[in-house]
Amino acid sequence: MKRNTWQREAVKSALDAQEAFVSAQQLHATLRDDGTAIGLATVYRALSDLAAAGGADSLQSAEGEALYRACTPGQHHHHLICRNCGVTVEIEATHVEQWAKSIATEHGFTQPEHVVDVFGLCPECTALSAG
Repeated sequence: MKRNTWQREAVKSALDAQEAFVSAQQLHATLRDDGTAIGLATVYRALSDLAAAGGADSLQSAEGEALYRACTPGQHHHHLICRNCGVTVEIEATHVEQWAKSIATEHGFTQPEHVVDVFGLCPECTALSAG
């Protein structure tokens, strides 16, 4: 287990304060703007460690950049993510869970795991684009 340093705590606190998925660069800029002297490489390592330990969700943006969001460790969940503003909603996906197990079994696979993120426009961004 990695030891808990002030840098890791600073990254975790900054990530907890975010409403949407953020990149390491965005989080680094937030920390820097708040007066926290921390290197970008340290932010990357801390986010990677958080994701590996289940304390953060990680996904890849359409541009291929890793994005992170704080989450509750040990709870499997899925997301609706606004392509415009990045607001994120955790959702239940019982049908997806059943489908994943069924399709794995159909092909002789066991212990299936999956990641499902649904991208779209949130109600506010939809309203802005319509106006």
